[in-house]
Amino acid sequence: MNSKLKDINVEILFKAVLSLRTMEECYDFFDDLCTVPELKALSQRLQVAKMLDEHKVYSDIVNATGASTATISRVNRSLNYGCDGYRIVFDRLDAMDEQEKEK
Repeated sequence: MNSKLKDINVEILFKAVLSLRTMEECYDFFDDLCTVPELKALSQRLQVAKMLDEHKVYSDIVNATGASTATISRVNRSLNYGCDGYRIVFDRLDAMDEQEKEK
């Protein structure tokens, strides 16, 4: 566990996210929790991480996402030296995609 995040308020936030069951619940919760720019920034970072994971070059990522090179570098550092949070999510999303294809 990442000790710099360990805090009772962060744990409550994470429990709240884990309690969501549908995409609609996610939209409702995050609409209440975040401003549009905050949510766009989070989703942009996830998209940047996915593109980096697919070995896309910075210029392509900038063009596709509008992210700054500083943001891309920060996300790249997390991918390479972070806690593997992106990897967990990417693997699970891939598994969900495979399940959807099988239906």
